[in-house]
Amino acid sequence: MPLTVRDLLAEKRETLHLEVLTGDLGLEREIAVPEISSPGLILAGFTARFASKRLYVLGQTEVAYLNSLTPEARRTSLETFFVLDTPCLFITKDQDPPDDLIAVATERGVPVMRSALKTAQFYQRITPFLQEAFAPRVAVHGSLADVYGVGLLFVGQSGIGKSECVLDLVERGHRLVADDVVHVVRRGGDILIGRGHELSHHYMEIRGIGLVDVRALFGIRSVRQQKRIEVVVELQVWDSTLEVERTGLDMHTTTILGVEIPKMVVPLNPGKNITVISEVVAMNHLLRYSGYDPARAFNDRLIKRMAEQRELREYLSEDNE
Repeated sequence: MPLTVRDLLAEKRETLHLEVLTGDLGLEREIAVPEISSPGLILAGFTARFASKRLYVLGQTEVAYLNSLTPEARRTSLETFFVLDTPCLFITKDQDPPDDLIAVATERGVPVMRSALKTAQFYQRITPFLQEAFAPRVAVHGSLADVYGVGLLFVGQSGIGKSECVLDLVERGHRLVADDVVHVVRRGGDILIGRGHELSHHYMEIRGIGLVDVRALFGIRSVRQQKRIEVVVELQVWDSTLEVERTGLDMHTTTILGVEIPKMVVPLNPGKNITVISEVVAMNHLLRYSGYDPARAFNDRLIKRMAEQRELREYLSEDNE
């Protein structure tokens, strides 16, 4: 759904201490981009390097500059600025709008809002909201758990046991984030945040039992609202014809929303303790993150031992005594 000025006002009116100066004018205007900035040199008439459609903020410096102009120059400056077709204009520090600003904004159908916050505080509070609103997102079929602080996303065919695995992890003291459908949002370029649907938070569907309220059964410490996805664990039905990673030297990855993250493929067969394996996956990820790769270390030790044995054989082959 497109984000409108009315949506922003409904979400952030109290946080941003907003006061609407133009009534209901233009509240249905769509906010097309997440950028927000100061008009700067636009007010002086230079518009060649400035983009339209973005939100703009008038701080104390911009308001003082407009007030310093003659009435004719000020109106010319404002008309030049509003050509950029901004969805909404904000004035910070509870300042009075310069003369003619409300009139020109009304002619252009642009809403004007005033905030009691300082300009820097205003940017700090509105920027995360805009980034979240425009962040790429996707829904993934799976279950997400926080295991030793590592976000494990369990995927696999329906009925393979993803929910049961996560439920066992919760019983062992780990935390449920989402079950069945995980809503994934990309932040900061390469960070994937997963959370559950707002209506099914902390509920799990266990086949043969039905819906289970994890928070009611195991307490508030057994759940969390969201978690960064760091490793994908794909559960597969055991197939002897498939190649399975045995050493861990060849790391597999998968891509979600353009972000590449590690993927572990775990085949399921009778007697395999998938819960313990999941804990090992999380701890192994922590080791790698800290700079220690067990598989690589073992491989280096093996290569070193082979080299030592080769040197010994060469030495003995040359000993003619």
